[in-house]
Amino acid sequence: MHAYAIGDIHGHLDKLEQLHALIAADMASAGTAPIVHVGDLVDRGPNCRGVIDYLAGGIANGADWRVLKGNHDRMFTNFLRDPFSQDPCLRSDLSYLHPKIGGAATLASYGIANPGDRPVLPVHAEALQAVPHSHRDFLESRPTWLHLGEAVFVHAGIRPGIAMENQHEDDLTWLRKPFLESREDHGALIIHGHTAINRPAHYGNRVNIDSSVAYGGPLSAIVIEDRDVWEITATGRLLLLPGV
Repeated sequence: MHAYAIGDIHGHLDKLEQLHALIAADMASAGTAPIVHVGDLVDRGPNCRGVIDYLAGGIANGADWRVLKGNHDRMFTNFLRDPFSQDPCLRSDLSYLHPKIGGAATLASYGIANPGDRPVLPVHAEALQAVPHSHRDFLESRPTWLHLGEAVFVHAGIRPGIAMENQHEDDLTWLRKPFLESREDHGALIIHGHTAINRPAHYGNRVNIDSSVAYGGPLSAIVIEDRDVWEITATGRLLLLPGV
């Protein structure tokens, strides 16, 4: 199995394009392979609309790119459906437009002025006009997990001990503690994001590739061959060893 994976993007189109260029250079010697994006295309970053345009357009043009659903992607489409919707996994004191969530940055990328500082109903009405239906359809149709060879790709994690076919979307897009604390063999190597760390890390049964781009960190990519994992860097591959 040979595949690439990119962590949480959060509207950073420039960094996404740079990583795709590094991956293309790696493919020139290693051969072509799917590129899996583990979700959270939107919120907090400067060009959320551009990220969706770029990924949806690339797939439409035949690129072997796989894009999973993250919790922020789900909150965005839920807001468009109902501005007062509350994701069951989100703290009750937060909303999509709360600064900690970053939904205002997504709406601003569609040209909506000051979306976090105005009454929610007019902001929602403007969002329905500004966000193309194709973007909503793209996000809503994203799968929540993908199995390739000896790896399973998800946004957040899996509920340990439960078959993938029986996993719940809430867990696949939001889960942290039970999954992050588990040391059991999940069968497949789990590739995920969602929990921000400084750089990609291999924990033996899972690999976290959310390197905190939403908080000023880099966007990261890895390449997986069977169960071996390397980080893709500007100077080439960097082997990720379990526990290092």
